[in-house]
Amino acid sequence: MRFGLVVQLLVFGVSVLAARVHVTWDVGYKSISRDGFSTWRAIGANGQVPIPPIYVTQGDVLELTAINHLDKPITLHAHGLFQRNSTFYDGVGMVTECGIPPGGQYTYMIDTGEQHGLYFIHGHYGLEMSEGLRAPFIIQEKEQSTEYDEDILLTLEDWGQQPEGELIERLKQVSTDSLPNDYKTGLVNGINGNISQTVQFECNRRYRIRVLNIGLDQSFKVQIPGHTMHVIEADGVTTKPLRVDGLDLAPGQRYSVIVQALESDEFNYGLNVTMHADFLDPVPGLTPRYYPQVIEYRKGAPMREYAQQSDDALVWPDDFTLEPRDECEMGSADRVIELNKRNYLPGMGLPYYGLGNTSYASVRVPTMLSALTMGDLARDPLVYGPQSSVIVLNYMENVELVVRNGMNRSHPMHVHSRVFQVVERGPWGDAQAMGKRVVPLQVARPNNPMRRDTVVLPEFGYIKLRFKADLPGAVSIVHCHTEHLAQGMAVVLVEAPRVLQQNARVPQALLDNCRALGFPISGNGAGNQGYDLTGLPPAIAL
Repeated sequence: MRFGLVVQLLVFGVSVLAARVHVTWDVGYKSISRDGFSTWRAIGANGQVPIPPIYVTQGDVLELTAINHLDKPITLHAHGLFQRNSTFYDGVGMVTECGIPPGGQYTYMIDTGEQHGLYFIHGHYGLEMSEGLRAPFIIQEKEQSTEYDEDILLTLEDWGQQPEGELIERLKQVSTDSLPNDYKTGLVNGINGNISQTVQFECNRRYRIRVLNIGLDQSFKVQIPGHTMHVIEADGVTTKPLRVDGLDLAPGQRYSVIVQALESDEFNYGLNVTMHADFLDPVPGLTPRYYPQVIEYRKGAPMREYAQQSDDALVWPDDFTLEPRDECEMGSADRVIELNKRNYLPGMGLPYYGLGNTSYASVRVPTMLSALTMGDLARDPLVYGPQSSVIVLNYMENVELVVRNGMNRSHPMHVHSRVFQVVERGPWGDAQAMGKRVVPLQVARPNNPMRRDTVVLPEFGYIKLRFKADLPGAVSIVHCHTEHLAQGMAVVLVEAPRVLQQNARVPQALLDNCRALGFPISGNGAGNQGYDLTGLPPAIAL
């Protein structure tokens, strides 16, 4: 089977007028087997699973209308988009909106502004993303800054043997401290990775390969033996070219690489995809899983074989070797916010996670609407409810997030609405006692640290991230981009709420959807006035 997209205007259900791209997703269920042996009710759009990618051009506004044919609410989030002055289109259930009710609809206005590169759009209400509600979103540059002849998209995702949301709901009723070993299948461009696909190469041509991991909890490695990759983009940030031997992508991460085709078509070559997870002990045939694809120069040519090399002998992109093309010095830290990954194990059900003293959970009024309607009290995190895990930021302060993880599982941490500087990574906790590798201390170059929107918080390690709070009125969630969000591993940043109150023009459809779902549209986290949080369930202390 052949894949490889020569980029033209490839959008789904789309009509184009000037700089506005109109797309409609009729979101519904579709019974499908994507792994070859388990069939269950996935979520797609316009009757299709997987949902095809959307392509726009830098500066375009994507008008994405979602019509909900499910029996539960949905939202859509444009992963990596800044949403300046439009936090009500960020698409996070009970943070920036209540959700789209069954039978309802909502149009997301996604202004690409100056952004370009590789992103994706996915459900952000519960775990609907893991059930198929996700698609690549590519923003092409107005003027191509890197020379290449062809654009190829490589989408990677994991697929479980049953819907993740249903699995978690069942496990809440039993005694367990973790998900069972659901040895998932890796999908390559929406197809079972065990079905070898072909990427057509022509001699001497330059290829831009855009690689993204839109899965839930598995990471992917990608290698093309015999070829050199140069990273030119990470999470939508254009980088100085960095030569690497392969890519390693945690959930939510994206890269673009330039690959120079060889001069001879004597051989075909492998495009090797490996799905792995540090929280699963290796089991031959189950994890890690290997999905060999083919780089084809000439039909029928023999495959060029290479000896297997250890990962330690190869060069991989790292946040402390990558450099943004547009240089920016390391910001100072006016304010340091410490976020310690914690958990609570109840007698029954799954653990609760958090990044502080309480586990994040939805409240009765979306945090954005509380920030909009609580006047001066919106500056006080207490009015949002303790389970909202709100941190209020002052306009233009330089913020450092110190995120620590003393557990034996890494976490892909994603910050909505911005990119951040990755300024430090180091050890935390007793890795040696658990038989784990000690994370080496690394400090970013002060003149130009890497910027991105999704970073790996290592097991038994910490990371320091810095950014300027220059999005007044933004309500942005910071969370682990796995099922741990559903278990509470998140905080919410509310920036300069008084600016939101002065400038926001919340779409009427958002408020109507809240009413249709039975949620208040004003007040504190409980829908009351002042500090009266009557009606909220007790917060889970960690």
